[in-house]
Amino acid sequence: MSAIKTTTLALGIAAAAMTAAVVPSRAGFEDSDQQRQARWQELSKQIFDGKTPVADDKAVKIEAPARAQDAALVPITITLANPKDVKALYLVIDDNPSPLAAHFTFGPDMDPKEIKLRVRVNTYTDMHAVAETKDGKLLVTTAFVKASGGCSAPMGVSDEEAMRGMGEMKLKLAGDVAADKPVDATLMIRHPNFNGMQQNQLTQAFTPARYIQSIDVKYNDKQVFNLATDISLASNPVISFDLLPSAAKGTLKVDVKDSQNERWSKNFSVPNISN
Repeated sequence: MSAIKTTTLALGIAAAAMTAAVVPSRAGFEDSDQQRQARWQELSKQIFDGKTPVADDKAVKIEAPARAQDAALVPITITLANPKDVKALYLVIDDNPSPLAAHFTFGPDMDPKEIKLRVRVNTYTDMHAVAETKDGKLLVTTAFVKASGGCSAPMGVSDEEAMRGMGEMKLKLAGDVAADKPVDATLMIRHPNFNGMQQNQLTQAFTPARYIQSIDVKYNDKQVFNLATDISLASNPVISFDLLPSAAKGTLKVDVKDSQNERWSKNFSVPNISN
């Protein structure tokens, strides 16, 4: 897949997120295993063009809290047993209004053994992490998360304050940089990721949707990863990954585009990170 199929999934509200806040979720704690499995089968057919992912809890693992403390900031960790064999990764939050939360495509300067990010969760739901291997296999694992209201939860600040500094970025590396050796990296992007479902606490009007659609990361012009995303990504995204630099020194470039077609770009000098 080259793009996220938001318009055909679940409630089909990617193009009309402002109306989704009044649409009740079909899912909840009362759903049976059979109902959740049927929903996943329906979603996976749409996302993967009819191809069925094969369950493999050893090849791909997903860590998520059994009960989220904050449904608008749910931490997710995905690990891959054979990262060199994987070219792409999907995160599907089955019962979110737009279920396909993330589609990572990996390049040569990325070691995708572990990825961390934060997402919104709208209701009790299964999450699926699907690894796409270089030979075309789809391997999936599942986690069940108890959360409620994460998609409509307000940020706790005014819209103006939430948008202040939008597009600012920071990068942190947890260790020395050496050629062809993975180093833990954390990318932070300031963006409110309004999804059209949050209600202004003063005016009671719904804040218009404005969310990140793509994050592209390159090191010395070589692809690290590309992330296609949607309204399920949490506000002010934080993404942790393993950079696999082809050289000890270079430039890491990050390009971000949101749903208003505004773009931001920043170059980070490695290893002398300048935030």
